[in-house]
Amino acid sequence: MGRKLDIAFWNYDRGRALRDGDVKVEGVDATFHSGRIVVDIFEAMVKSHAYDVSELGVTYFLRTLELNDPPFLAIPVFLVRSFRHSAIYINKTKGIEGPQDLNGRRIGELALYGHDAGVMPKGMLSDEFGFKPEKCRWIIGGIDFPLKPIDWLPKPIPQGVDVTYAKGDVDLGEMLEAGEIDALISADTPKCVLEKRPTVGRLFEDYETIERDYFRRTGIFPIMHLMVIRKELAKETELVRAVYKAFCEAKDFIIKQLVQGMTFNNMTLMIPWLTNQISRDRELLGDDWWPYGISANRKSLDTYLRYHHEQGLSKQRLTIEDVFVPTLLDT
Repeated sequence: MGRKLDIAFWNYDRGRALRDGDVKVEGVDATFHSGRIVVDIFEAMVKSHAYDVSELGVTYFLRTLELNDPPFLAIPVFLVRSFRHSAIYINKTKGIEGPQDLNGRRIGELALYGHDAGVMPKGMLSDEFGFKPEKCRWIIGGIDFPLKPIDWLPKPIPQGVDVTYAKGDVDLGEMLEAGEIDALISADTPKCVLEKRPTVGRLFEDYETIERDYFRRTGIFPIMHLMVIRKELAKETELVRAVYKAFCEAKDFIIKQLVQGMTFNNMTLMIPWLTNQISRDRELLGDDWWPYGISANRKSLDTYLRYHHEQGLSKQRLTIEDVFVPTLLDT
């Protein structure tokens, strides 16, 4: 029997080999946990340190660094990443023709002022289009189902920024469709957009083309979630490296399956043209299109840390060395 560890992450393909036992954490007797939704995992880790190693959204983790005794350090395993030009939704009747038209608007945001899918769009829009979040009025809430308050971690509101947290039964998607807000930034796609209702859409309708161009120009594949480890365990070098290595092997396991499956047109999955999509992604992103480790992600990580500080969510301009386990800085 190895060292017992409780490890929590949601039900992603890149972690399946760990759950199924195809990949082992060397020297560890691991118990794997999940949740109804991924935020349940975050809450259990932040509130009660329920796990030894856990998935956290990047901003959720960075906010714990503002606590008196920060409890975690990060491991460079990035279970969720997503280009976020597609996360900006608009009411089409409001005269919003482009990013420059967002300034001065009333904008909804899912869950937190500065949730992970909000940090990146605000930063990108600011860098490239002169967007100024402080000129907007923000309302924070849920979409499509009631949202429990996220009252278990710091929720800084930058000085001079107009932010209101809505009641739990407020649906920002309905507000967008009704024109009660002009735009919405959200990790989740609201029902009104999925159903193609006529008054709503995306700011960037051809978002895949724009996001692919963004990667070509910047080399950034935005990171949304990472893994963290309790700080007292982070000192155990062999343990930390074993956990990191296992997550890398689990991710490589599914990449190998997908690439080998191209021979048979990936017929195990009900997604037409998936083989062509994988081929296009490899041409742009590389054969390891979902990299872990510091070196392959340094620019993406540093850009996120810069945005987090510029948007008033971190008191200090954090560096990669401030937040990751020291023994994995060479990955």
